[in-house]
Amino acid sequence: MLRFGIISTAKIGRELVVPAIQDAENCVVTAIASRDLKKAREMADRFSVPHAFGSYEEMLASDVIDAVYIPLPTSQHVEWTIKAADAGKHVLCEKPIALNAGEIDSLIAARDRSKVLITEAYMVTYAPVWRKVRSLIADGAIGKLRHVQGAFTYFNRDPGNMRNIPELGGGGLPDIGVYPTISTRFSTGKEPLRIQAVTERDPEFGTDIYSSVKADFGDFELSFYISTQMANRQVMVFHGTEGYIEVKSPFNADRWGPEELEFANRSHNESTIFRFQDSRQYKCEAEAFARAAKGEKEEVVTLESSKLNQKVIDAIYRASEKDGWEPV
Repeated sequence: MLRFGIISTAKIGRELVVPAIQDAENCVVTAIASRDLKKAREMADRFSVPHAFGSYEEMLASDVIDAVYIPLPTSQHVEWTIKAADAGKHVLCEKPIALNAGEIDSLIAARDRSKVLITEAYMVTYAPVWRKVRSLIADGAIGKLRHVQGAFTYFNRDPGNMRNIPELGGGGLPDIGVYPTISTRFSTGKEPLRIQAVTERDPEFGTDIYSSVKADFGDFELSFYISTQMANRQVMVFHGTEGYIEVKSPFNADRWGPEELEFANRSHNESTIFRFQDSRQYKCEAEAFARAAKGEKEEVVTLESSKLNQKVIDAIYRASEKDGWEPV
């Protein structure tokens, strides 16, 4: 069993990732660390975790863990990923793993010198529904892919939420703009060449709250919009010459709705629904990470792929400051 330590008692860890690790077949949570020892002990007791630490450094120095999961604010991801790697621990870090593509070079260097696994926690890449999208496209089910369309929105104006605090790495693009990008890259195996974009910022928070993006992949286009101040919506559609694929709950599977996709033919007189009951994408992520950390052959999100994804986000910000295309 790969033994995980959790850095912080953040909500995503408490509600989604820690339960998934505890349910996994090949890994387990053995320690919780917080700057507040009482909080660490409370969370450890909740999940029957044997060890609690009152500092991140203390847990990293211990021999009760093999790996760490990092759900800290985005602005702290690079720092603690490097510290964990230098302590000889494998790292599963929440997205985005960095605030710009250049920062990821230091993570690659830390991975290579410490000989550990570092991967960004894009749970969608481990979900059966997204692996089915990829296989349908690869098999030519929709013919030649021409256009990908997506949306990811929610409403959050809480001034205390890290997503609305620039200093903590807040903003819509770092939080959710990464998902249409990673899912398109994952499903097609292609990289965008250039970007057009419009971005709006909140006058009070200063964070980006809306972006409309067009990405040129050469053979096809991706268009999507994201917002942190619009009614909740999630959708991804892959439209080809012979049919289309619509992913019903593309990102927050199970919480948003059934994890399923619809594959329709060109005439739209025949369609097939693929449904993936209780696929537990966070559990799939934890198990894949554990296998890769143990040296088994397993597909995970590499830091090199993370850098390519972050280059797209960086290009969206640049494109939003100008008219016309911005190269990725």
